[in-house]
Amino acid sequence: MSKLEELIKQLCPNGVEYKTLDEIANYRRGSFPQPYGQANWYGGEGAMPFVQVADVKETFELVDETKQTISVLAQPKSVFVPKGTVLVTLQGTIGRVAITQYDSYVDRTLAIFESFKIDKINKKYFAYQLKAKFDVEKEHARGSTLKTITKEEFSKFKIPVPPLEVQCEIVRILDNFTELTAELTAELTARKKQYEYYRDELLTFDDSVPMVKIENFAKCYAGATPSTSNPEYWDNGTIPWMSSGEVNKGKVYETDKMITKLGYDNCSTKLVPPHSVVIALAGQGKTRGTVAITQIELCTNQSLCSIITDNTVNSYYLFHYLKSQYQQLRQVSSGDGTRGGLNLKMINNYLVPIPPLEEQERIVSILDRFDALCNDISIGLPAEIEARQKQYEYYRDKLLTFKEKTA
Repeated sequence: MSKLEELIKQLCPNGVEYKTLDEIANYRRGSFPQPYGQANWYGGEGAMPFVQVADVKETFELVDETKQTISVLAQPKSVFVPKGTVLVTLQGTIGRVAITQYDSYVDRTLAIFESFKIDKINKKYFAYQLKAKFDVEKEHARGSTLKTITKEEFSKFKIPVPPLEVQCEIVRILDNFTELTAELTAELTARKKQYEYYRDELLTFDDSVPMVKIENFAKCYAGATPSTSNPEYWDNGTIPWMSSGEVNKGKVYETDKMITKLGYDNCSTKLVPPHSVVIALAGQGKTRGTVAITQIELCTNQSLCSIITDNTVNSYYLFHYLKSQYQQLRQVSSGDGTRGGLNLKMINNYLVPIPPLEEQERIVSILDRFDALCNDISIGLPAEIEARQKQYEYYRDKLLTFKEKTA
């Protein structure tokens, strides 16, 4: 029998009492000094951290840095919280939970729990319960947006409050899981930087290596989209059809949508073979200029350019090189905002260093190993992180669920 099981058997064999958040903790919200956005409210001497929604990550974390600080002028008109305050995001990405690691000020889009109405409550246990509660709420809202939660709705949330010794043991167990995930995430970050370093080193050449336009060693095709109003083009489709957002997959083994033969025949998209490089011509935010490489035969929408190399260029070499050119590709397109765009002429005219094929293959063999470690969802660090996260969620749900004590 584990230590936790022994504690439960000894201290709460008949279940535990459930309490609402309003019964457990004092709740308030942060604020932003008005009028919003006054320039001299940021930074300067005496500035303090200002916690906003973006500072609270998807996984349960301690807030150890903020993207923004507010000035001495803004501080008297803002909500101050001491180190060790539990925060919950209430708008946008609802239900993210964190604990501050320093004195700070808090935006109005976060709920604040800095003091408790009951004595025997472990602050971190309370935070773990909130995170689990919101994860359930978001799972119920899958496929739709979880709307802003009001103070009244939030205060009615009920969580189990076992004896303090039980709470502390649960925190110890869950901390071990979160610390392991944090270590793996830090390792992944380090490996990505290492990959980028070696990629840049390996893909930097002297003047002896010729710079060649893509059109001189490859064919470039834009795709198209069958009419979405015609179900015959989409229902029970068998032809993989790739949209621009799917370039973020890196290596494309499957597509989110399929089109029918009739849909394919009634638009100008083209089938491209496996191991073709695909680059986003357009797309919101950071999508434009992102590169992927296909692992299956597929067709694409009009916001993607497929590049099919000849036998003088290894397509995986081109994939790694164009990944290193992300910022440059965005600069050659029409503007760096969300309205900018690449086109086939820009891609065809883009210069790529072409060393001998043997050297290309050597570079690919090195970079592919780094890429698999950093990005492969079946064998790399992301797979390990996902497995640990699922394991954590399984044990968290078991550890944080109790039989409710009856009167």
